[in-house]
Amino acid sequence: MASTSSSAAPQPAPWKSSFLEHLSQMDSPEFVFSSLHPAPKNSPSDYLPRARYCIFRGFWAELPENKHNDATKNERVYESEMPTFTTDVRMNKPFELFASSSGHAIERSQTQGSGGGGPCEAVWWVKGETMVQWRMQGEAFIVGPDVEGEGEQSRESSGVRTVKSELGSRMRVVKEDGKEEWSWKKELVGHFGNMSPGMRGSFRAPPPGQPVDKPYDDKNLKLGEKVNTLDDPVARQNFRVVVIKPEMVESTDLSDPTKARRQQYRYDGSSGEWSHVETWP
Repeated sequence: MASTSSSAAPQPAPWKSSFLEHLSQMDSPEFVFSSLHPAPKNSPSDYLPRARYCIFRGFWAELPENKHNDATKNERVYESEMPTFTTDVRMNKPFELFASSSGHAIERSQTQGSGGGGPCEAVWWVKGETMVQWRMQGEAFIVGPDVEGEGEQSRESSGVRTVKSELGSRMRVVKEDGKEEWSWKKELVGHFGNMSPGMRGSFRAPPPGQPVDKPYDDKNLKLGEKVNTLDDPVARQNFRVVVIKPEMVESTDLSDPTKARRQQYRYDGSSGEWSHVETWP
């Protein structure tokens, strides 16, 4: 795996085990993901907030086991504290993460590959007896089909280099043997394979957000499709994995009003360690 980052090796996050324990208590690991959308011209602000529910798909480089997934998987040679979810490149999330990044993409044609890096927040609310809110602030990056090219397409774009550098800086080696064989493309396809045929088929749906009376490729795009293979060209072309690179993580425990506390963790790239402060909620 290529990485151009020179930052300190990332240390294990002290919050990770509690986070996973709390998410295991949820019926579905849903969270609210917020990003920034370019504001209309003459608006008082450059960006407007956008929020939607997404599904946590595990940490990057730690693909969850799924007996129904036939994809060739990477060996577990890396681990990270970077949550993932999946999205369709035709939706607004990829565009927003490119447009609000340092690259400031303007046209959607500039957001079709890997890249991004715009600011984001993610919030999980664990109900029941747990009563804990988890909140993450950081940047989010898009992993697309261009992340590993072959032949004439092997030349990496600036977006691919950014993704591999930024995410690679937070991927911790847990097994030296096999590190050079670890593949970004395998990880991407593995996420596609971890979804049900119906979810894979959603990437063959008509264009999200487009008025229904406008023409589209109705021969290849239909609602309710099921994709049973890993190499469907239409679905794979639209499929993306979003990786959140958190800089700040908070957990607020509201299970006992008389003992409520907020735990705040911040990542220090120079040392690779997480600081911890306990605050009032």
